[in-house]
Amino acid sequence: MKLYGKRICLVCIFALLLLFFFEVNFSSAAFLNTDTQGLIQGHANNSAMFGGYEMTSDIYLLVQTVINAFLALIGVMLLAYLLYAGYHWMTAQGDEKKVDKAKETIQRAITGLIIVIAAYAISIFVVGRLEAGTLNGGGGGTTAPSAPSADPYRFNDPDAT
Repeated sequence: MKLYGKRICLVCIFALLLLFFFEVNFSSAAFLNTDTQGLIQGHANNSAMFGGYEMTSDIYLLVQTVINAFLALIGVMLLAYLLYAGYHWMTAQGDEKKVDKAKETIQRAITGLIIVIAAYAISIFVVGRLEAGTLNGGGGGTTAPSAPSADPYRFNDPDAT
C-alpha cells in the first residue's frame, strides 16, 4: 500500500511540474506582438469554425465551457475508478475482504458520479439564471428572471419575434 501512495505522490508532482511549464508558456503569449496575436487568433477562429464552435467573447459561455470541461474530466476519472473497482472485484477470487473493498469503491464512485451530475445541473441553472438576469436588464432583485429558453443562443425577450 505504501508503494501505491508513493506512485500517486510521484504522479501528482509530475503533473504539477507539467502545469508549471505550461503555465509559463501560456503567460508568455501576452508578450507577443499584435501581428502574431492576430495570426494566432485567426487560426483559433478557423479551427473553432471547423470544429463546429463559435468564437465569442461571452463570459458566461466561457465560464460554462470551463465548468463543463472540468466536470467531464471528473466524469472520466470516475469511469476509470469504476473500472478499477470492477477489475478488483472480478479478480478477488472469492476473498470477501477484497470483494467488500471493491463494493465500497464502487459505492464511492457512484456517490461521486451523483455529485458530479448535481454540480453540472447546478452550474447550468446558475449560469442560465445569471445570463437571463443580466442580459434582460435584471430587475434589481425585485423579480425572478425568466427561465432559459430551449435554444441556448436565443435570449428570453418577450418582445422578440
